[in-house]
Amino acid sequence: MPLTASRALVRQTERWFVRRGVPQMIAGYDFRRHVLPRMAPYLAMVALVDLAWFGSLAAGASGRTHELIGLAAVIAALAAWPALAAWSRRMPRFSLVTAWALLAGYAVLLAAVPLAALKVGWSGEGVAKYLLAAVATTAGGYLVVTYGLLPLLRSAVRHAIDDMRNSLRLQGRALPMLLFVTLFFFFTGELWQAMHRLGWDRVGAVLALFAAVTILASAGRLRDEIGRVERDLRPDRLSHACKRTPLSMVDMADVAPDGEPLAPVRLTNGQITNLLVILATRQLVQAAVVGLGLFSFFVLLGFLMVTKETAAQWIGAEPEMLRAVPVALLKNAAVLAGFGSMYFAVTSMIDAEQRHQFFAPILDEVERVLAVHAVYLTVRNIVLPNAPGGPGPRQPSPVTQAVTERTADQNAEETALSQTSD
Repeated sequence: MPLTASRALVRQTERWFVRRGVPQMIAGYDFRRHVLPRMAPYLAMVALVDLAWFGSLAAGASGRTHELIGLAAVIAALAAWPALAAWSRRMPRFSLVTAWALLAGYAVLLAAVPLAALKVGWSGEGVAKYLLAAVATTAGGYLVVTYGLLPLLRSAVRHAIDDMRNSLRLQGRALPMLLFVTLFFFFTGELWQAMHRLGWDRVGAVLALFAAVTILASAGRLRDEIGRVERDLRPDRLSHACKRTPLSMVDMADVAPDGEPLAPVRLTNGQITNLLVILATRQLVQAAVVGLGLFSFFVLLGFLMVTKETAAQWIGAEPEMLRAVPVALLKNAAVLAGFGSMYFAVTSMIDAEQRHQFFAPILDEVERVLAVHAVYLTVRNIVLPNAPGGPGPRQPSPVTQAVTERTADQNAEETALSQTSD
């Protein structure tokens, strides 16, 4: 493993982690060296919009002109995003002074807009809303970069499309079980009365509660699965996991001498959280596809069986109609679909047959990331033994030791020849 190529290999693997939505797997991952450089395009975009707003406020632009200037700034910032992102990927890591200067300048810029707004007659409530929006925007950008939410979003969309393509197979396996659990409640008059009185905001809160239960269930299951996966770091499994990654060129005999499994590395809280986000996102996407099928089934069933008179009898009042469908039917179908999706996500992690069909493919993604992470740490510790954030020095393999000794002998010969010629 050539030393210079190995250093490049470490960087390529770190970029692979970022593209997979697991930047926390980078050794020594911290705000100044990893998060802030990747946040720089986002901060520049927000700063561009704020500067445009500040300029329009200082110039005393009218309300309509002010809105047009803000819209133009947003469009310009979005147009400049690809160039800013490419610049950030080639940008060196910030020094401590540069990082503090950048953050201080960003904070001053955010504070300058409300100060200028107060001079042109903004109310205290408007300034407070602006500051709250600015803090929320900055915090959102931090979370998106820290946990790789954009790559995860792209992966979720791709998985959703794949699940929709295989929807017939997925729904055929999931719907019979879910209908057995939920169909009885659909014909309950008390549920129809509750849905008639319930607003859509509360229906959304109920669906969010079901999603939260799914995430908590995934979190509890993930910790057990990580312990099982980390103990299975055999060379053949590592070689299979590293296919189609930058580490595919690494000889596992150099990483795991004598064919022994790699020693498991304790994951940080940030890394566990990042894996949880992957697992929860994939679970929610799969459950949402199943829930969409369940919602469509109940709407169709209600359209065929529940007339306006029947709905009025169950509700005890004249039902609110949306075209030819009672609104209570849509709310009822949404709540039952949310409950069925939660039940599907939980049982797919517990039941043996459901786990093999639905949960095992999701775990394969997490297992692969953990295996690649183990090889990455080993290679990084060989190439950069004194780099911060590593697991500590490790005894080099015979192959690597031979390469190092050969390089040292060549350097000694070159030094001797140089002294002789002098």
